[in-house]
Amino acid sequence: MESGVRKEELLSEPVRHIDIKQLNIVPLIDQMADTAFQARNLARAASILDLMQQDKECAVILTLAGSLVSAGLKQVIIDMLESNMVDVIVSTGANIVDQDFFEALGFRHYKGTPFIDDTILREMQVDRIYDTYIDEDDLRICDDTTAIIANSMKPGAYSSREFIVEMGRYIEANNHDRNSIVYKAYEKGVPIFCPAFSDCSAGFGLVHHQWNNPDKHVSIDSVKDFRELTRIKIENDRTGIFMIGGGVPKNFTQDIVVAAEVLGYEDVSMHTYAVQITVADERDGALSGSTLKEASSWGKVDTALEQMVFAEATIALPLVAGYAYHKRNWEGRQERNFNAMLDRQQVNA
Repeated sequence: MESGVRKEELLSEPVRHIDIKQLNIVPLIDQMADTAFQARNLARAASILDLMQQDKECAVILTLAGSLVSAGLKQVIIDMLESNMVDVIVSTGANIVDQDFFEALGFRHYKGTPFIDDTILREMQVDRIYDTYIDEDDLRICDDTTAIIANSMKPGAYSSREFIVEMGRYIEANNHDRNSIVYKAYEKGVPIFCPAFSDCSAGFGLVHHQWNNPDKHVSIDSVKDFRELTRIKIENDRTGIFMIGGGVPKNFTQDIVVAAEVLGYEDVSMHTYAVQITVADERDGALSGSTLKEASSWGKVDTALEQMVFAEATIALPLVAGYAYHKRNWEGRQERNFNAMLDRQQVNA
């Protein structure tokens, strides 16, 4: 099919990441607190995220679902990591591998349009995420790189966290772009868990690795992910969750309270603080839109300091995170380095 457009034209304008450091939005959010609807909800959510920063005993868990890094939110998450505003990340694999690690390798996401013939994109090896384009040829290199990392590791079962640490080490060893969520988390000792790790670019690389190493290979143990994240809850009982989207990262993180109880730690606290940004509706009973009050019925989230924000993440995340950043109550928070804690326990096991 002749389209009259060249691939180079489609992939010419990179997505640029929002920098929350440039603009102090505290006065705007404070005004929103006296309005209504989602503006008021957003302001309360921002104040709760700020409370998590004020509470120096609180471990903050950030969950990521949906296409966030490709949409220009990478720097927001990096700024939170560098400011010790986040102690743990639980994410879909796409945000961490296909998008962040992909950019660390030197590739980019590009501004596009949903008003295009997708058959033309398929012929040009251009993948589309709504109004964003990705070069499929670049993505295949990302797939292959995860296989290279797996081939370099001792065969065995690893948590996704352990594999992602190796991704951070790979970035460092090969002088790739260190302005990366994977690398900053590696540098800070912040664990990143992807409970459904094979459901992303890493899955293709790991399938290739296992196919060619049928007897001795690396595998990802999602139960180990669950156990390690539960261990963090046991070691640091006071927790707050900041959830972008829903899905597996949301449920996985809420469930660690129950998991700790199953392991005999019956005095473990529900998550003290909880904020969720989502566009999902609660009326169909699905997880992504289920309210935090509903989670309280399961013994997962305390209802005193929780807030749902029904808004799209590219709008709401910079506002909520920017408010907490410019309040600067994260100053004085120490790196918890849960990676080091989990690695020590691995050695002693």
